[in-house]
Amino acid sequence: MSPTIAMRMFGADFLKIRKKRGTLIWALVLALAPLLIFFIVAAAQHSSNPNNAPAGGLSGYRDAIRILAAFFGPLAAIMIGTDSGAGDVTAGVFRDLVVTGRSRLALFASRAPAALALTWAVVCIGYALTLIGTFAFASGTPTPAASLLVNGFAYSLLSTGVVCVVAVGFASLTASRPAALTVLIGWQLVASPILANIESLGNSRKLVLSQAISHFSPVRLDGGRGSVVTMSGATAVIVLLGWLAVFLALGAWRTRTMDA
Repeated sequence: MSPTIAMRMFGADFLKIRKKRGTLIWALVLALAPLLIFFIVAAAQHSSNPNNAPAGGLSGYRDAIRILAAFFGPLAAIMIGTDSGAGDVTAGVFRDLVVTGRSRLALFASRAPAALALTWAVVCIGYALTLIGTFAFASGTPTPAASLLVNGFAYSLLSTGVVCVVAVGFASLTASRPAALTVLIGWQLVASPILANIESLGNSRKLVLSQAISHFSPVRLDGGRGSVVTMSGATAVIVLLGWLAVFLALGAWRTRTMDA
């Protein structure tokens, strides 16, 4: 497949997801609304009582990164990823795409980059809002250094990007967006924190995706989301690559063998 055709397929998949207003709107709501609520409420509390920490500054930035990169950003990524992975089957157009003669693997391969591009566009808007709140509501308190800002942005892209790609593969495997959405949200919000807190599982907790992602966070994530399992950078990278490889392989296999 030539680069020109690959770009056209990417553009077509990106346009399909972007034009699904329900998915896009709710992804934006998940990524932006919690940040807006956090900054508005924290600013109001600080305004009424200066003893309360300001909404912005260093502490506000850390809280905002937790909201965007560890909580609601991945949920938006799941919404977009599952729509991309199972969208063609759900819409009943998968057969039409197959009869055009395009390789099934090529059809699958264009889904993840398109979903990733839209996810990161949403995250960039969320991070811009984070920066505005951080500096606008600092109230004279210390603000994050440039290195922390870069690391926070990179971590936001990493955490949402990995979850998005896994969602594409899993949704392609199940060929059902509702099922994939339910399972992945349940895993992200319920199962992962529970497993991370079961100390008897020992080192096996390092295989949990959220724990491998948390290793790269520039801010502390423990407290409210479950404990963070300590692991080396190499282990975290291997776990991330393993999750990506398994679900991309399963999604590609399902797309290649699915009845049209």
